[in-house]
Amino acid sequence: MPARRVAVIGTGYVGLTTGACLASLGHVVVCADADPHKVERLREARVDILEPGLPETVRDALDANRLDFTGDTAAAVAEAEVVYLCLPTPMGAGGAADLAAVEAVAGQIRDVLPPGCVVVNKSTVPVGTCERVAALLGRADVAVVSNPEFLREGHAVHDFLHPDRIVIGAADRDTARRVADLYAELDAPLVLTDTASAELTKYAANFFLAMKLSFANNLATVCERFGADIADVTEGIGRDPRIGSAFLRPGPGWGGSCLPKDTHALLTACDRAGVDFPLLRATIETNVTHQRRLVERVAAACGRGADGSLHGVRLTLYGLTFKAGTSDLRDSPALAVARLLRERGAELTAYDPALHEDRPDLSDLVDLVDDPVRAAEGAAACVVLTEWPELRDVDWAAIATRMAGHEVHDFRNLLDADRLARAGLIWQGVGRAAAPARVG
Repeated sequence: MPARRVAVIGTGYVGLTTGACLASLGHVVVCADADPHKVERLREARVDILEPGLPETVRDALDANRLDFTGDTAAAVAEAEVVYLCLPTPMGAGGAADLAAVEAVAGQIRDVLPPGCVVVNKSTVPVGTCERVAALLGRADVAVVSNPEFLREGHAVHDFLHPDRIVIGAADRDTARRVADLYAELDAPLVLTDTASAELTKYAANFFLAMKLSFANNLATVCERFGADIADVTEGIGRDPRIGSAFLRPGPGWGGSCLPKDTHALLTACDRAGVDFPLLRATIETNVTHQRRLVERVAAACGRGADGSLHGVRLTLYGLTFKAGTSDLRDSPALAVARLLRERGAELTAYDPALHEDRPDLSDLVDLVDDPVRAAEGAAACVVLTEWPELRDVDWAAIATRMAGHEVHDFRNLLDADRLARAGLIWQGVGRAAAPARVG
């Protein structure tokens, strides 16, 4: 296929990955963003998003003159054949998706879109948004298409270039094929459908993943009660191809930039449409209950008094980002647990390999330090909240000498229990038996 002229509006996590990867496929891409400082940095291939392979992909596309950045949205779309909307849709009032950014950009580009171009909504949006954007544009000569992203943070470039499916929703097959041709070099199944089905596919996928995580976390509680091992149970059920092993590892709850806002948005949309969806509601409620249960466990082990108060109790948190391999803190389950611990009165010190001490946005919650051993100074217990592989290799013997207590609550089941036991520490996993400390 010949190279296409593409504009991408928004250079966040999805927009920058989309623009850089489309350029790597041979298309000529201009990415627009309202932040002039960000545009300047990106023109110099300075990528602030922690995402493996993304800085190199941006740099290569810039060097090949197939990628550019601008602060002028109108100029970016003026000659585009395809315009991608990669804009934030955060959780708004009542849990609904906030479409202010999408609607604002639609108004900005309405009169400058070239005749015959296609506007592609890649943002995660409620059913009916393509129709809403088409109405705002008011252009019979411009088609609006849904092409949801399925990118995992920490694997975004790989997922874009090696997708397990490409979903395109359009009013007619010819328009859908025009968008599909952009991905002609990729070997992936195409799902060509209507816009409502494409929009709902994204929400349904994220809800199903959240449901599996809530199931795994609830199952871990059952394992603890009956003396079963969650790792063995999930391996046993995960080998059934009808179930699969992905998203069956228990943790401190689910979060991140997508699952919380998308599950709430879908629930709100269902409520407004008069559709009862108790499984979705239970999935969300289970996540909150699970996090409270983990905090209760720490309070039972380290708390003071009958009410389990943590007032004045120092705890060390290992990991604050919502998952390893990213610096993203949006709706991080680690932060949710940290806030619950702080509400109990705990004094929190934290270490995260992706974060540095100069984070004023975290200063009211935790004392962030750059050294995992120093972070453990005087701690009654350590709590592992993010599955950073680096945590397996820290000096746990040195950490044990700094701690006031002996327990490590590993809410990711990440660490080697025997190694911690040899350091004189008591490992407490999720859905697994505790490992007693032993020295020597």
